[in-house]
Amino acid sequence: MAFFRKDEQLETLGDRVLETTWAEFPGLARNQIALTWVVYDPPVSVNTGGALSPDAFWNHAVRGFSYRGVERIYPASVVKLFYLVAMHEWLEKGMIQPSAELERAARDMIVDSSNDATSLVVDVLTGTTSGPELPLGPFETWKQQRNLVNRYFQSLGWPELETINLNQKTWCDGAYGRERAFLGELMENRNMLTTEASARLVHSIVGGVAVSSERSQAMMALMKRSLDPNDLAADPENQVTGFLGGGLPQAAQVWSKAGLTSQVRHDAAYVELAGKRPYLLVVFTEGKAHSQNEAILPFVSQQVAAAIASIAADSA
Repeated sequence: MAFFRKDEQLETLGDRVLETTWAEFPGLARNQIALTWVVYDPPVSVNTGGALSPDAFWNHAVRGFSYRGVERIYPASVVKLFYLVAMHEWLEKGMIQPSAELERAARDMIVDSSNDATSLVVDVLTGTTSGPELPLGPFETWKQQRNLVNRYFQSLGWPELETINLNQKTWCDGAYGRERAFLGELMENRNMLTTEASARLVHSIVGGVAVSSERSQAMMALMKRSLDPNDLAADPENQVTGFLGGGLPQAAQVWSKAGLTSQVRHDAAYVELAGKRPYLLVVFTEGKAHSQNEAILPFVSQQVAAAIASIAADSA
C-alpha cells in the first residue's frame, strides 16, 4: 500500500505521459523506466515550514500515479538523500556531534553530489571506514555497523522501504578492499531503491516531517536548484541539465537530487509552477544508451508539467 491513493485522472494522465515518452524515444524499453508522481491538491500540505504535525501530515491524503514504482533499481546518487535524512536523525538524537567538516560534507554530497563527501557521511553515520579486506570476525562486526542506516529506515515501518538497500558508499571508479567484498561477488549487496521509496522520502522532507520541521527545511535548502541559464553554464555538472529541471520554465521552483552512472540516469524532484498544483516526480531510467541521453528526463518533465497545467484548467 503506497503512501498516496491512485486516482483515475492521474492514471489517465500518467499513462499518456509514458506513451508519449515511448513514442518520442522508441529505444526506451517498457522495463527501462520507472516513475512515481504525486500531486498536491489544495490545501497544499508541503513546503509550509512544517505547519502540520507528523500525524496530521501523514493522514492528509494525496493523489499519485506510479509505473513500476516498486521495482528495485540501482539508485546511483539518489541514495544520498537517505544518508542526509539519517545524518539529521543522528544529530537530532545526539548519536553524532555536529562539526564544520560534517556540515561541509553534507552540503557537497547534495549540492555537488560529491562521492568523496558521501564517503565521510557514511563513515560518520556507521562508525566504519574503508580499507583493506578484514578477517572474518572483524568483518562481520563491520558489516553489522554498516547496516545501521538500513535498520533505521526499516524502523520507520514504511512499506515502501521494505525491499530497499542503503549500505554502500557511492564511487567514481568502484569499490576496493573490504568495500568490494561487502558488495558481494555478483554485486548482490548493491544499494537498491524504488521510485516509490524515493518519493516517500522526498514527500516527508518537503512535508516538514523528516526528523523535524527545522531539519527538513535545512535539507530542502541543500536540494534547491537554480534554473538560471548563467548558473547552469557556470556548472557543467549541475543536476538540472539532462534531468527533470531541464524540462521546466526558468521561473519554476525545483528541489531535487539526481543520480547518474554509465548505466542509469535518475532524478527525484519536488516542483512548484506558478499558479499550478505543486507536485513530486521521481523518474529512474536504465540502460547505457539512455543514461547518456540528456533529452529523456527533461522530456518526461515537460509532459508532466503539461499534465499539471491541464489539471489546473479542468478545476478552474
